[in-house]
Amino acid sequence: MTLIDDAPATTGSEVPDVRAWVARIAELTQPARVVWCDGSAAERHRLISMGVRKGTLEPLPEPHYGSYLARSAPDDVARVEDRTVIATADPDDAGPTNNWRDPVDLEAELLELFEGSMRGRTMWVVPFSMGPVGGPLSQLGVQVTDSLYAVLSMGTMTRVGTAARELIEAGAPWVPGVHSVGYPLENEFGQQVREDVPWPSNETKLIAHFPESRQIWSYGSGYGGNALLGKKCFALRIASAMGREEGWLAEHMLLVRVTTPEGKRYHVAGAFPSACGKTNFAMMTPSLPGWKVETLGDDIVWMRRDEQGRLRAINPEAGFFGVAPGTSEATNPAAHQMLWGGTIFTNCAQTPDGDVWWEGLTATPPQGLVDWTGQPWSPESGRPAAHPNARFTVAAEQCPTLADSWDDPEGVVLDAVLFGGRRATTVPLVAQARDWSHGVFLGATMASEKTAAAEGTVGEVRRDPFAMLPFTGYNAADHWSHWLEQGELLGEHAPALFSVNWFRKDADGGFLWPGFGDNSRVLEWVVGRLEGRLDAVDTPAGLVPRTEDLDVTGLDLAPGTLEELLSADPADYAREADGVAELFALFGDRVPAPLLAQLGELRRRTGGAQDAA
Repeated sequence: MTLIDDAPATTGSEVPDVRAWVARIAELTQPARVVWCDGSAAERHRLISMGVRKGTLEPLPEPHYGSYLARSAPDDVARVEDRTVIATADPDDAGPTNNWRDPVDLEAELLELFEGSMRGRTMWVVPFSMGPVGGPLSQLGVQVTDSLYAVLSMGTMTRVGTAARELIEAGAPWVPGVHSVGYPLENEFGQQVREDVPWPSNETKLIAHFPESRQIWSYGSGYGGNALLGKKCFALRIASAMGREEGWLAEHMLLVRVTTPEGKRYHVAGAFPSACGKTNFAMMTPSLPGWKVETLGDDIVWMRRDEQGRLRAINPEAGFFGVAPGTSEATNPAAHQMLWGGTIFTNCAQTPDGDVWWEGLTATPPQGLVDWTGQPWSPESGRPAAHPNARFTVAAEQCPTLADSWDDPEGVVLDAVLFGGRRATTVPLVAQARDWSHGVFLGATMASEKTAAAEGTVGEVRRDPFAMLPFTGYNAADHWSHWLEQGELLGEHAPALFSVNWFRKDADGGFLWPGFGDNSRVLEWVVGRLEGRLDAVDTPAGLVPRTEDLDVTGLDLAPGTLEELLSADPADYAREADGVAELFALFGDRVPAPLLAQLGELRRRTGGAQDAA
């Protein structure tokens, strides 16, 4: 246990010397050189030049000034959830929704994988801060990596530099992350055994988290959340466990500021699973006159009670790592406009003049495309031109809807939280929780519904508690308990909790709600509830709007559509209760009693038998 045990552990433990730790990781991985990153513009320029010479980065033409295209290895294109593991002494502490590993066995496997994994390569040391450096809601980390792409991307997504390093060297707690693409260039005798490639990776991939000692070890992949350890690995899996110990929350959420026509400001977070409109909501252009939505973050939110007992929130990231396909001037103008330059695109297609393209960018693909693997492509090719998980990495400061306080170290006071899945039936457009326990129940049981035969049985739902299914670093039922405890501590200062569903469909399969900028109409009702101006109808789903209180002016909805959007049929919710009971059964006696009571209340409201708490 020489390498794992000496890492930063719980609050109050002795913080190890970062230089000694780096030296020991270098002794294990045996790089040709060790370089400490300072996060400067000059350093970024040198790294980009190196990437261009290696063929890792291809410069793009003037429409994307100062931008580059990277093509990954074909087997390294996304997060590898089946090889993402949580190591805890007790498997129940990881829970049934995580891939558990024994810490001792996992350490032995990692030491074998990492021994000599960086021979002939550079090991970069990346000191970084999640959140503004030194802020009360921020955290520090150090990633060592042999991936140039990871270094560049971490420089965009986090605050890399000497300021973070100085705090760490002065004794501030920090989270260590070890990353290697697993592509050594030399053998143990220093002899070169192979040439480098533009995108080095390894068929063996393993992303390991030790929440009890707060460590991340990632091997074999250079892509996205597998390699940018500040993102899902630190900011969600490790941070969620840290938050449970220290009394704060790390969540997979967007964060926006909403300003009314009267100039009143409210801050809203939203937990949406993938393909549920999170980024579009975070960068919304409201259709309602006089309303304004400003972006604070599109993926991760950290929340902590302040001295006044209010829940303050920050986006700990400094950039956006967005999915390119489907992003266009029509679907998300803010996201499209921020890609003017200074962006790294990954696995996009390329036009004959060298610019990037992806499905959804234009209605018709340009002629003469080269696909994401570098092969000629045409609409008759029978495959996507850009990889479906093609990405862009861009600084948050380039977002045209960014709020002026997006990097305020104190964060913003949170007024409301929205929980939203993709449901073709059952769940109304919007419903407010009756109280905090009911809101936690809504978050814990949120789901997305399969609506196409190719995806499975129509109506089948996939539960994704708090949109954190792949990201909670400990037992999800304990996560629900933590939310309940935070609500008790917040008391009257707790934000209001709501569920939303933009995806309800009619009998012909058409969407009932237009979504996008018209979601501001739902925000208007949420604000009305926060201000105590509007009544609501109590249903099995929660408190839904009266039809006269939701502004649908100009939408040209068919007769009865609004009523259907706001309906919560007891028979549907009786089936919903059955699905919730199946979810809870996975967690046994760790399901908190208040949520079992909420299930019983749902049974009562739908005429079903109440479950025993």
